[in-house]
Amino acid sequence: MKIEIWSDVMCPFCYIGKRHLEQALDTLDFKQEIEIDWKSYQLNPTYKNEEGENLYEYLSRNKGMSLAQARQMTQQVAEMAGNVGLKLDFETSIPANSFNAHRLIHFAAKNGKQDLAEELLFKAHFEEAKNIDDLSTLLKIAEALGLDAAEAKSMLESNAFEEEVRYDIYESQQLGVRGVPFFVMDRKYALSGAQPVDAFKEAITQSYNEWKAAQKNSSLKNLNTIDTNSCDENGCEV
Repeated sequence: MKIEIWSDVMCPFCYIGKRHLEQALDTLDFKQEIEIDWKSYQLNPTYKNEEGENLYEYLSRNKGMSLAQARQMTQQVAEMAGNVGLKLDFETSIPANSFNAHRLIHFAAKNGKQDLAEELLFKAHFEEAKNIDDLSTLLKIAEALGLDAAEAKSMLESNAFEEEVRYDIYESQQLGVRGVPFFVMDRKYALSGAQPVDAFKEAITQSYNEWKAAQKNSSLKNLNTIDTNSCDENGCEV
């Protein structure tokens, strides 16, 4: 069963939601039958950090809040993240446009490294004070993923995977996604936000049970067949 996740690596709740999902899956005995598909989403698609502003300045300008309010808000998020073992450093986090990071995720997906790419990009942005719109940063992440360095550089310097990123965003609009993280299970059920672990367990289990039942019901053995002219190993009949 497929779980699609619309996410932006600039979003702390997406990082927290990833952990909650992983913790939920670790408790389920059908974990190996779950396929995770990360989808691109941009919270601020036109942003370019040309002034070197820090996260608090970015939040203050974009959310219309004071620097003190921005610090207080991020402190609450950091405490939430700490409950799942994440240490988010908002003091050094660098606001960045995530478009190229999403292209790298699509490139990594072609090499079976999509989930790890998400993880390393989250870590780079929230824990290591890296600019995830910087070419050298993205190339180092590609190297850490075990991807071919020359191919990764060529990809990032081209327009490869731009349409894939844009299509993910378009698809999110068609689904009515208004914020991330947004989790869609088997295109039947959805969870919005960094839901508690138990909420993930319940939604995934329900979706899986219905998906499993549908797999059985769609078995070719259950087809109602009308016979007419045909051939088999014994010859042909009219």
